[in-house]
Amino acid sequence: MTKSQLFEQILQKQSYLCIGLDTDIQKIPRHLLQTKDPIFEFNKQIIDATHQYAVSYKPNIAFYEAFGAKGWESLQKTLEYIPKECFTIADAKRGDIGNTSGLYARAFFDEQSSGLNFDSVTVAPYMGEDSVKPFLEFADKWVILLALTSNAGSKDFQTLSLTNEKQLFEEVLTKSQEWGSSEQLMYVVGATKAAMLQKIRSIVPEHFLLVPGVGAQGGSLEEVSKFGMNKQCGLLVNSSRAIIYASSGEDFAEKAAQEAKKVQTEMQTYLATYL
Repeated sequence: MTKSQLFEQILQKQSYLCIGLDTDIQKIPRHLLQTKDPIFEFNKQIIDATHQYAVSYKPNIAFYEAFGAKGWESLQKTLEYIPKECFTIADAKRGDIGNTSGLYARAFFDEQSSGLNFDSVTVAPYMGEDSVKPFLEFADKWVILLALTSNAGSKDFQTLSLTNEKQLFEEVLTKSQEWGSSEQLMYVVGATKAAMLQKIRSIVPEHFLLVPGVGAQGGSLEEVSKFGMNKQCGLLVNSSRAIIYASSGEDFAEKAAQEAKKVQTEMQTYLATYL
C-alpha cells in the first residue's frame, strides 16, 4: 500500500484508527474457548465489528508465536481475513543483520515463502542501517522504526543526550532518513510522549507516525492529533485493549464496535480541524 492509498482510506473512513490485535487467550470471552481456533474466532468477530471505523490492524506477533505452529496458523488466517483496504502491521520489533534480517523480512512480506503478506513490520534500529535495509528491499512495503516509545524504560536509552546535543531518538529519526523515503519509512512514537511531537515533526515532517498508547495507556488523542498531524494526516493511532476488551461477555464484538466508533467520531473532528 502506498502513502497516497493510505491517505485515501483515511479520508474515506474519516479515521486514522489502528486496532491492535493483541489477542490474549487469557482475556478473550470464555465461550470462544469452545471453538476450533479461539484466537482467530475472536479476531474475526472484532474485525467484522470494527473494520468500517479502522484503517489499519496491528497483530502483536508475540501473542501468536507463543503458541508455535498453531499460533502462526491463527495469525495467517487473521491476516487473510482483514479487508484488503486496511493497512496491516506485523508488530514484531525485529532487528538483526545480513541474511538473518533478510529472512525476517521474507517471513512477513513474502507470501510465497511464509504465507504472510503484511504491508509493514516494526523494526528496532539499534543495529543500524544493515539491519533495516533488507526490509526496505520489498516493493510497496513499509518499515516502522521504533523511535520514541511509551514504556517507562524508554528513558534508559532513547532520550539520552549525545555529544552533538541531540537525544538518541532524534539521531534515529535523522540518520534513518538516509536509508529510505517517507514512502517506505514510518516511526513509532508513543502517545504518552505527545509533548515531543512538535520536535519530531520538525525532523520528519512528511513521514507517517504509528502512535500507540491512546486508550488504556492514557495518551491524549487530541494532543497527538494537534501536534502530530501533517498535510496527509501522517498518523496511525493505535488502540488495543480499550477496544478489543471493551467487554468480556458474548457482546464483546458489539462493545468493541461502540468503542471504535467513539474514537472514529473524535478523529473525524480532528481531521476537520487540523488537516
